[in-house]
Amino acid sequence: MSPSTAESPSTPPHVGLRRAGSSGLPLSEFALGFWHTFGHTHSRDLQRDLVLTAVDSGITHLDNANRYGPPQGSAEIALGDILQRDLQHHRNELIITTKAGNPIFDGPYGRGGTRKHLRSSIDDSLRRLRLDYVDVFYHHSPDTETPIEETVDALRWIHEQGKALYIGVSNYSAGQTAQIASGLNEVGVPLLIHQTRFSLLDQRAAFGAADTLDDRPLFDVLREHGIGAATYSPLAQGLLTDKYLDGTVPEGSRSTWSDFLKPGFIDDHYLRVVQALQQAADARGASIAQLALRWLLAFDEVTSVILGASSVGQLQHDIAALEVAPLTAAERDELSALAR
Repeated sequence: MSPSTAESPSTPPHVGLRRAGSSGLPLSEFALGFWHTFGHTHSRDLQRDLVLTAVDSGITHLDNANRYGPPQGSAEIALGDILQRDLQHHRNELIITTKAGNPIFDGPYGRGGTRKHLRSSIDDSLRRLRLDYVDVFYHHSPDTETPIEETVDALRWIHEQGKALYIGVSNYSAGQTAQIASGLNEVGVPLLIHQTRFSLLDQRAAFGAADTLDDRPLFDVLREHGIGAATYSPLAQGLLTDKYLDGTVPEGSRSTWSDFLKPGFIDDHYLRVVQALQQAADARGASIAQLALRWLLAFDEVTSVILGASSVGQLQHDIAALEVAPLTAAERDELSALAR
C-alpha cells in the first residue's frame, strides 16, 4: 500500500488508537480529512499518495462529506476510486465517514435535517464512494427549522438500514448536542461522536465562550453522554504554523483564497501569540504545528484529530508530532492560557 512517488521517513511514527467516548470503537488518533485536497484542483496521483501514506502510517480514519471538493461530491468519488484501486481488500480495516446537511444545491431539499435530505444524501454518498455502508454518518450542522425528532428519525432509519454503522453530529452547540444525544438514545441509536472545530486558537469546545448561549462547554456534554470528539481545523487553517511569523502573507497561501481565512487574521495579537508558541515549540524540538497537535492530543475528550494536507511531506510532518513528548496537564493548561 505504499504511495507511488513519495518517500516515507526511515522510521515513521505509527499512529495509535483511541476509543470513541464510552463506545467500544477505536479510531486512529489522527484522521485524514478530505475537505480541501480531494477535488478536481489536485491530481489523483497526489490524492492516492496522501491516502496510502496515511494508511501506511496507521491512520484508519478517513473523513469525508458529500459537499467536499470542488466540485461538491468529488472528494467522495476520489476516495471511492482509491478504495477500489488500492484498498478494497482492506475495507474492514478502515473507518470511512461522511456527512450531509450543509448545502449541496439550491432549494429546500439540498440541505438540512429533514428525512428527504438525509435519506437521499446517504444513498448518493454510498454511490459515489462505491460502498455498501459507511462506518459513521454525520449530520453536518444543526437545522433549527426542522424538528429534532424528524432528524433523529432520519438518522435512526439510516442506522437501522445498515447504511451507517454509527451516527455522529458536527457543529452542534453543547445544548443541541445534549438534545439530539438524548433523542437518539430514546430510539436505541447511541450518538458515537461529535465533530467540532478545536485548536489552540479556538478553544471554545473545551472552555466555552462568552458569546455562546450554552451554559457549559461542549466537552462537558460529551463526557456526560459518553460521546467522542473528532476535531477539525487543528492548525487553524494554517495559522498555527510558521507561515505567517513575519506578519506577511505568502503568495498562494490559504489566506489569499479561502473563504474561512482572510489576511486580516494576521494582526498584532496573532503575531504575539504565534511567536510565543514558536519559542515553546523550539524548547521541545518541535514545530509550531507539531506542538499544536500535541496540545490537542492532551485532551482525554479528543478521540481523533483530523489532518488536512496538500502534500505528502506536510502529512508526514504532522504525523511526526507523535515523536514529540506528550504534554503534561500543567503544560497543556499553560499553552491554553498563552494562546487564549
